[in-house]
Amino acid sequence: MSRRWLFADQLGPHFLDDRKQPVLLIESKAVFRRRVYHRQKAHLILSALRHRAAELGDQAIFLRAETYGQALRKVREPLEVCHPTSRAALAFVRDLDRVTVLPARGYVTSLTDFADWADGRRGALRMEPFYRFAREHHGVLLDGRDPAGGRWSYDTENREPPPKDGKLDVPPAPMPKENDIDAEVRADLDRWERQGIRFAGRDGPRRFPATVKEAKARLRHFLRHRLAAFGPYEDAMLSTDPWLAHSMLSAAFNLGLLDPMEAVRGAEQAYRKQGAPLASVEGFIRQVMGWRDYIWHSYWYFEPSWRTSNELRARRSVPDWWNDLDADAVDAHCLSDVLAGVRDRAWTHHIPRLMVLGNYALQRGWRPAELVEWFRTRFVDGYEWVMTGNVVGMSQYADLGRMTTKPYVSGGAYINRMSDYCGGCRYDPRKRLGDGACPFTAGYWAFLAGNRSRIPSNARMARTMKQLERLSDLDAVIAQEKQRGSDPP
Repeated sequence: MSRRWLFADQLGPHFLDDRKQPVLLIESKAVFRRRVYHRQKAHLILSALRHRAAELGDQAIFLRAETYGQALRKVREPLEVCHPTSRAALAFVRDLDRVTVLPARGYVTSLTDFADWADGRRGALRMEPFYRFAREHHGVLLDGRDPAGGRWSYDTENREPPPKDGKLDVPPAPMPKENDIDAEVRADLDRWERQGIRFAGRDGPRRFPATVKEAKARLRHFLRHRLAAFGPYEDAMLSTDPWLAHSMLSAAFNLGLLDPMEAVRGAEQAYRKQGAPLASVEGFIRQVMGWRDYIWHSYWYFEPSWRTSNELRARRSVPDWWNDLDADAVDAHCLSDVLAGVRDRAWTHHIPRLMVLGNYALQRGWRPAELVEWFRTRFVDGYEWVMTGNVVGMSQYADLGRMTTKPYVSGGAYINRMSDYCGGCRYDPRKRLGDGACPFTAGYWAFLAGNRSRIPSNARMARTMKQLERLSDLDAVIAQEKQRGSDPP
């Protein structure tokens, strides 16, 4: 049996053909020299890799080296590897004579099936029809040939604002218990920092699974205790509760610890056997086999230059306070709290990422390629394939709608409706001009004014653009936001 080379995001048993298959694992220090990772992300990757090596024991060759090339020179036998998750890694392994590249694993729909589906469509690709195709193709949440409950999506039922008392009545997710491997990782990272390798963010306890056992325990707990509340409040934000009812499994999926189909089937069984609310179950399944797969496949289906799309001509560099996660420099409550969450946990759920961080970056005109790098390195679940679609295609609208029908940009009113951030903030979400004007509200109108000739006309934007033309103070708002620039608000 061939030796299977597992990258550090291919760590689950579903990346092997046999429980006793010989394995190669490589830890490359150069990976952490090339870019500035969040300290907790670096810890999680190394912990997961070393835990997997310990589990496999003599079944695996585990090499620690400066580069992958140096490590591979110590291995003489032929190798095979599952399709890597970045274009650079794929090009690297394809150039190695004795390495066979196998089809991708760790996703619900295959690359071939997605390409066949996409090739048969006209116009822009959209997630919703792909999600329906995937549900039908894999027989998920169906009653006969129809969707369970008679509808493919219950998204409109999953947009509740947070509870007014600021409390969500769900038990906390189980947190991992650190061990000697984590202590060794922490000591190594301390030493690497002394040697000049830079990290962002604060060190902290490991909050995310590093083993299959930990990941499955968190999945079971979510399905049993948190899934029901996930749906209604999946778009809500609370300053007092960064986790709400989210599964906190994205890092485990992206490390390859969990097979996403196991989570999908588990959620379906929670609906059919335990009576979990259909809207919550469908919402979770849509995120896992709909959006996650759609982002993965778009990365490979679109041309490589998609990553550097910048059709809105955003020219400003990401500022130092953002790169350094300097939440204390920010007065705007929502942005300060979310940026602190990245600093302290290397994680926020999808709405703060999209409607606070991404929204603000879009309004300020920061370069999308730099933001892809930032989201990739500052989040525990960040990888190039993940962040290319989520940043270029969605939050920054840098491709002018290849994935979405309109920019995900909003003023302070949305944040006020979906969070507890605006109460007590020095900025008023209703004001766009003058003292106390919300930087999100003012930035929203300034962004639309600056990009009205670039944003394609469509029905979803028509009403907003008419409002824009009626603003009597628009010139003053534009001047105000030009002066604010990229300074922390």
